[in-house]
Amino acid sequence: MVNIGVIYVISDSLGETAEYVARAAVSQFEDVEMDIRRVPYVTEIDYLEEIVEEAAQEKGLIAFTLVIPELKKRLLELASEKGLEVVDLLGDLVDAITRKTGFSPRLEPGLMRRLDEDYFRKIEAIDFAVKYDNGKDTRGLIHADIVLIGVSRTSKTPVCMYLAHKRLRAANFALVPEIPLPQELLSLPPEKIVGLTVDAGQLYQIRQERLKTLGLPGQAGYATKSRIEEELAYASKVMAKLGCPVIDVTNKAVEDTASRIIQLYYRRERNGGK
Repeated sequence: MVNIGVIYVISDSLGETAEYVARAAVSQFEDVEMDIRRVPYVTEIDYLEEIVEEAAQEKGLIAFTLVIPELKKRLLELASEKGLEVVDLLGDLVDAITRKTGFSPRLEPGLMRRLDEDYFRKIEAIDFAVKYDNGKDTRGLIHADIVLIGVSRTSKTPVCMYLAHKRLRAANFALVPEIPLPQELLSLPPEKIVGLTVDAGQLYQIRQERLKTLGLPGQAGYATKSRIEEELAYASKVMAKLGCPVIDVTNKAVEDTASRIIQLYYRRERNGGK
């Protein structure tokens, strides 16, 4: 393996993507090794000039992802003056997209990083929804953005997953007359809780279908009309006691229910959490 020099990766953001591209390029050359020095957050001309001077002393190659026009212009000038090979990893594609679409780029550093953070917030919310689904661990209720309550088969889990994809940490708790309400739920402010209810006849059909898929007899207590009416009455009393908003999910798609909950959430946020 022969080391033939240095690649300076200069970015006005973190520069991770640029470094990855540089390493991928070097890997295409057998028996060749190049030091890759990532220089992130280069946002001032003076600092840029220092880096280029160092690269010139090393007779290095410069790869960059600078979107601030003044920095990019100065880098190209300095590289020309010092006879340095320079590669714009971002500019050619941005220019091509501009020509193709007719729209101008935003020219803001760090947008990719913000997208990454948005992605990881979504993943965190999905993990949260799975971990605190159906009251598995009631300690998570106090950390949720939204807590859904309702009897079994009122779409609590799919709605929570939909909300997670909107980066909201959603937990849910099934209301069953025989199971006491956890203290974590009772301690929440009512605006953080949303109750889901449904027409008894529709719930009866849903539960009957559920039993069929499980290979269980349709007369199981879980799916009898009397049991359903008992559970819905209990749930109504709990929701009234908690003072939370209630959404009737009868004949509603998951996304429609979730959209209503998102409206409630952001209205609460605009009102300072109330």
